[in-house]
Amino acid sequence: MNKTLLVVLIVLALALIAYNVTLVNFSNPLEGNSIVAIIGIMASLCAIVLLLLYVMSKKVQKEVDKD
Repeated sequence: MNKTLLVVLIVLALALIAYNVTLVNFSNPLEGNSIVAIIGIMASLCAIVLLLLYVMSKKVQKEVDKD
């Protein structure tokens, strides 16, 4: 996977987080569309974590193959 593709995917996930934060009703965050927005935020955070884990695993793979 290209480094530019990874950066684009992370930026898209951050944009989704920013959009979903605007949809959350902070007075009742667990009702109606707010719960959907919170689920979207959590899914975007998971996507970012998975992408960063992928980057780290590729770095480790390069080090293992070098030796």
